[in-house]
Amino acid sequence: MYNPQLETFLCVADSGSFNKAAEKLYISPPAVIKQINLLEENLGVELFVRTHRGLALTKAGQSLQQDARYIIQYCKDSVTRARNAMQESVNVIRIGTSPMTPAQVMVDLWPKLQQYCPQFKFQLIPFDNTPENAREILGNLGQNIDVVAGIFDETMLSLRRCAGLEISREPICCAVSIHHRLASKESLSIQDLYGENLMLMRRGWSHYVDLLRDDLWKNHPQIHIVDFDFYDLGAFNQCENNNYVLMAINNWRYVHPLLKILPVEWSYTIPFGLLHSPSPTAGVEQFLHAVGQVVRGGR
Repeated sequence: MYNPQLETFLCVADSGSFNKAAEKLYISPPAVIKQINLLEENLGVELFVRTHRGLALTKAGQSLQQDARYIIQYCKDSVTRARNAMQESVNVIRIGTSPMTPAQVMVDLWPKLQQYCPQFKFQLIPFDNTPENAREILGNLGQNIDVVAGIFDETMLSLRRCAGLEISREPICCAVSIHHRLASKESLSIQDLYGENLMLMRRGWSHYVDLLRDDLWKNHPQIHIVDFDFYDLGAFNQCENNNYVLMAINNWRYVHPLLKILPVEWSYTIPFGLLHSPSPTAGVEQFLHAVGQVVRGGR
């Protein structure tokens, strides 16, 4: 950041002697003299008057002495600021958020999470929930977004080329329009769904959804399954507009104001957690470890 010969110059100026400066710097007197000579040559000015009684600063030396202290301290402060800025960027976790991937889970975990990693800060990065964005963001986690909260399983992680930290097993629920005949209920039985059109993600998207699908096809043919390709606002609008029933989780209760999410009397669940890069940075890895500790401590 600065010429180290400046520190030698200041030491000589303060000591008034090459020999005393050499002792303080733990180098030989000839090495000190060589550095001062090089500095004078590079600057094109004489810094010291050599006499038999010792050294005396020239006017140029006196001027440089005042500025050199400032230069050295400013450079040291600049390095400190740069390192602090780098550390702050390491400790900022960029959380992608959309209607389908709300950041509420981080808000809920935050009080306990601060006990493990008080140095971390969150930056919420909104994105449009489209198939193209899902592929791009989940396939490149760590570039612009570090983590995304959502449902997943090994099939989905493999398809999206990302990894997942499970926070909970969310019961699979059903969303219905607030005008639907089932909206007055607080919970549903499987029989309540007889005669309904139940929207499920296409086969192969999730092992857990496929287990539910197979059970319904085999044991409850009275429920008509409607396949769809992607969870976005369009799926929620389709549910509300057509008076369908949509497979959902409680975390999505605020996605659509005209839909109500109801628990169902079955045992089907799906993993919910943080999606992240398979090779996270040291900061993100530390953050994920802290989340894991909080989650395990809450169980």
